[in-house]
Amino acid sequence: MPGENLSRDEARERAALLSVDGYDVALDLRSAVGESDDEPRTFRSVTTIRFRCAEPGATSFADLIAPSVTAVSLNGRDLDPGEVFDGTRIALEDLAADNELIVDAQCAYSRTGEGMHRFVDPEDGEVYLYTQYEPADSRRVFANFEQPDLKAPFRFEVRAPEGWTVWSNGAGELVDGVWRFAETKPISTYITCVVAGPYHYVTDSYERVLADGSTLEIPLGAMCRKGLAPYFDADDIFLVTKQGLDFFHENFDYPYPFGKYDQAFVPEYNLGAMENPGLVTFREEYIFRGKVTQASYEARANVILHEMAHMWFGDLVTMVWWDDLWLKESFADFMGTFGNVGATRFKDAWTTFANRRKAWAYRADQLPSTHPITADIRDLQDAKLNFDGITYAKGASVLKQLVAYVGQDAFLEGARRYFKRHAYGNTRLGDLLSVLAETSGRDMTAWAAAWLQTAGVNSLTPQVLLDDEGRIDELTVLQEAPESHPELRPHRVRVGLYRLGGSGALERYRSVEADVEGPRTVLPELAGAEAPDLVLVNDDDLTYCKIRFDETSLATLRDHLGDLADPLARALCWSALWNMTRDGLLPAREFVALVLRFAGRESDIGVLQMLHAWAGTALERYAAPEWRTTGGELLAQGALKELRSAEPGGEAQLAWARFFASVATGTADLALLKDLLDGTETVEGLTVDQELRWAFLEPLAAHGVADEEVLAAELARDDTASGKRHQVRCLAARPSAAVKAQAWAQVVESDALSNALVEATLSGFGRPGQQELTAPYAEKYFAVLERVWRERSIQIAMHIVNGLFPAQQDRPETLAATDAWLAEHADAAPALRRLVLEARDDLARALRAQACDTNA
Repeated sequence: MPGENLSRDEARERAALLSVDGYDVALDLRSAVGESDDEPRTFRSVTTIRFRCAEPGATSFADLIAPSVTAVSLNGRDLDPGEVFDGTRIALEDLAADNELIVDAQCAYSRTGEGMHRFVDPEDGEVYLYTQYEPADSRRVFANFEQPDLKAPFRFEVRAPEGWTVWSNGAGELVDGVWRFAETKPISTYITCVVAGPYHYVTDSYERVLADGSTLEIPLGAMCRKGLAPYFDADDIFLVTKQGLDFFHENFDYPYPFGKYDQAFVPEYNLGAMENPGLVTFREEYIFRGKVTQASYEARANVILHEMAHMWFGDLVTMVWWDDLWLKESFADFMGTFGNVGATRFKDAWTTFANRRKAWAYRADQLPSTHPITADIRDLQDAKLNFDGITYAKGASVLKQLVAYVGQDAFLEGARRYFKRHAYGNTRLGDLLSVLAETSGRDMTAWAAAWLQTAGVNSLTPQVLLDDEGRIDELTVLQEAPESHPELRPHRVRVGLYRLGGSGALERYRSVEADVEGPRTVLPELAGAEAPDLVLVNDDDLTYCKIRFDETSLATLRDHLGDLADPLARALCWSALWNMTRDGLLPAREFVALVLRFAGRESDIGVLQMLHAWAGTALERYAAPEWRTTGGELLAQGALKELRSAEPGGEAQLAWARFFASVATGTADLALLKDLLDGTETVEGLTVDQELRWAFLEPLAAHGVADEEVLAAELARDDTASGKRHQVRCLAARPSAAVKAQAWAQVVESDALSNALVEATLSGFGRPGQQELTAPYAEKYFAVLERVWRERSIQIAMHIVNGLFPAQQDRPETLAATDAWLAEHADAAPALRRLVLEARDDLARALRAQACDTNA
């Protein structure tokens, strides 16, 4: 729609012209319940904006995406909606120095998780609402100036169905049938929020004595759908919340500025969570209906702390434009792990970060769409796609490197000055660098140029020369960069030397912290040390790089990876071996063999679950096609062996049970899954709860063992929103041409499915091992791309473009078809081309890895 994709230049021009003094937003959500013939179903939204104009007489615009506008008034002058509203913008002419704009509109409820999302719970028919805006969907709920640097205070009032509770950023109360909320501090439009419905709500409180002797009191709340209340462990959520508030107050020296702190776990959520001040929203999957491992609780704690860090990085101080999105996301991602280690029971969170979070960054940084951490964001579509592994995980990795570079004390003191200097304002890169230069005494310019303003990941490889006595004569770290991004960076690293001891453990006996710069760095401190069995060039994971090994180290890992005593060192080695597999330097079957040999000895449950995921990807994407059947059988045998030998009732047993289900293909394996479901077979200590039942049913459905009738019976047993998502995924996974045709039509030719059911359908449609069934859709995919991008919301379009790319047709012909589409559609939307380019790169990488595996 014209005007929907706001450009950076337009935003810059409007920010120079306008200053916003405040919003009053009145929403009538009583239409959310009951029957409605309207399509789309709408609600009334009345917005009053008070703003100033630096050039009286000038022209500007307000943002609004709505089916219709009833009335527009500017400075008491009624404007014709048909003339000033084009579907996305309201034209504002002849502005005064001081202005008041009133817009009365009918806005649409959403099924896509964008704007005002409306969810009907299949379990009890209750309706639940919540808003989600980032980067620019508040304009789907109320008229505004939708850009982060036009901050203002907000006052919300909401009419809701009888019996409902409504929450917003500020504290609220029900007065004469209307929920009225306290005025917020100056915040950006994208972090305003409304949650409404018959939510299950639990309260607590937090108190802290501040440095001036006053007491800070923060009312705490947590909510979820009534259907999830039996599983809602609010006590643990509040525990982590209080630990986080303690930690950030101790380190930030700036009292939490937004009054209350509610946390809403909401259905059909597109993201992990969103940092709306005073009302953080999370995906409800963080409420666990069945048994999960500690890795899931650690991940939830990380997200709670990530969003809490945003109260300062992002909400109190906000980037001017989306170019500097990293100013909030990289910091929050870093602080999530930093806080987990410093404040909660998850003391090994840096191991998870090294193994899981950085894998996301390494993949993103090797795509053709990689970009500097400080990105060039031309418009909102660019912004939407930049919530990626660079902005989050690479940025957080670089901040960890920064802490090693300037010291933790200087880093945190820089943050404190940054908050105090720019509270309720907007910043750019230079604002942060200036305070870090003050506190560290270092010139941050060169560091920022190397780490923040260039793209790509370096590889560090040890080169060891021994003297005649078998000791180190010279140990050198070689740094390389890809041709596409040739920047060599300064790395603060710890290089660790390991050798096998008499007990059989592989342990570190010597290390040195050093600065690696340029293509070749000699470490004279290690000369004369005994010859190592393993050299780990990024020990302790201080920097962001791909670790490589010399031949001796690689041989040691092949035989003794499980003997590495330190969990973080072990995780780093696994990560390095996985990167080598993705890069076509280690055959996929060899990585699978390492998992089969050593994963059973892994003590860190999060690392074990990551290894399971990587082994599955190695088999499905990177192994030679002719070896996949053999590889699948080996993984299933190994998984079943570990399942039966794992501690009864333990976390590893659960992880191996889920992995076994994911790789089960043989008749006997599928029969065992069926028997475990029926209860005719048991594994001591393994409770097959409802979530595990669905995990077992999916492979049974994909192999034709569980039909539609079986899946319907399971849904009757679990007639919930979660059960419906599982059933839809299983239905789409069935091995039938008619099933695939139906799934395609439901996603591509109709917009009736909600965002969550679109995702579930796509997941089932693309089930591995069904290449022949999905082959006919490769050509169709390229034919519908531009129509999908044009007609669907960007969130749903992204799901479809990513989810239906014919990755399973991993042949050169698919690569050629992708290249042909890109060549013939040079003028397609840049964000669409980016998604196709990324999928093309993943396919090309898979083909290179398969060639490596074929030659093994």
